[in-house]
Amino acid sequence: MKNSLTALMLLILWIPLYAQDKPTPKLSGIMFGDYFYNVSRDTGIASLANTAINGTRDFNGFQFRRINLTYDADISPEFTSRFRLEGTTGAPFIKDAYLKWRNIIPGSDLVFGLQQTPAFEISEGMWGYRSVEKTILDLRGYVTPRDLGISLRGALDDNGIYSYWLMIGNNSSVGSETDKYKRVYAHIEVKPTEKIEMTLYGDYRMKSDINDPRSTTVPAKTLSNNSITTALFIGYKEKNHFAVGVEGFYNILENGMITTAPTIRVADKNAIGISLFGSYVLSEQFTVIGRYDYFDPDVDSKATGDSRNYVITGVDYKVNGKVSIIPNIQMETFENVPTSTGNKSVDPSVTARVTLSYTFL
Repeated sequence: MKNSLTALMLLILWIPLYAQDKPTPKLSGIMFGDYFYNVSRDTGIASLANTAINGTRDFNGFQFRRINLTYDADISPEFTSRFRLEGTTGAPFIKDAYLKWRNIIPGSDLVFGLQQTPAFEISEGMWGYRSVEKTILDLRGYVTPRDLGISLRGALDDNGIYSYWLMIGNNSSVGSETDKYKRVYAHIEVKPTEKIEMTLYGDYRMKSDINDPRSTTVPAKTLSNNSITTALFIGYKEKNHFAVGVEGFYNILENGMITTAPTIRVADKNAIGISLFGSYVLSEQFTVIGRYDYFDPDVDSKATGDSRNYVITGVDYKVNGKVSIIPNIQMETFENVPTSTGNKSVDPSVTARVTLSYTFL
């Protein structure tokens, strides 16, 4: 695998030398990583689910969280392609590999291949600090950022106010398909001015049925286990001054909540997440950033001890247009966990980091 990726990259770099009469391809690359120190952790952190930051107290080190190399090429006026490799400290993997057919219908492009899903491109752009953290849908794992499939994206009006994005994919992220079930994505963007952006997102994830725990027949009766995710984002940005955004999502997992005591109970599992974030430009070189997330993976009143609060604060020091140094603090707090002797408090998780982000091509 490693040798094939090396050969492919050499081929990518070699092709332009023999295609001088064609549009010039573009090679680009970004990297971000940190020095981190886990300031605080609960002694039982390993037993907690749905945590945004992990690891034990006092653990520290240097890490790469993203290194990618992207090759974009115009094949013709109608067709363009992208190939992207990405990795951390491990082996690289293919993150993008797609062909775009521009204006397959007036104002709309068709994309086939491994590509970005429609969920959070706009909110991530308004947040502006993927180098510090993912947006909430990505962070909590409800929508994968990549999928292999086909999409159609374009304008809904002549003024550029309304646009759409439709996609159907394997729902296997960057991996191979493993079952017959697919995921359908839909996204509507509204941009009434250059400063305001709003998106409405939804997807339907088809999954295999599960056995009904109440069934007494052989074979057991089955229940649907499909998933629906909806999200709303509103953002406002004054260029070179400040940006603010709010994003919320709601997920329904059909028959995803099963309890056995005191009686067998089957119900939908409903999750909610809300993210508020902003950045303020102090000067040409310094920007302060902040974010607060609330997440509850199961809003049922009988599901307790599982909600999370997540806070990020930091300062972006722009060394130049391509290099940023971002000291930042992450903190996650936890709802009290029920035990046989009463509710138990959980110490917050706090990690201090110095993040380095730069564009190297």
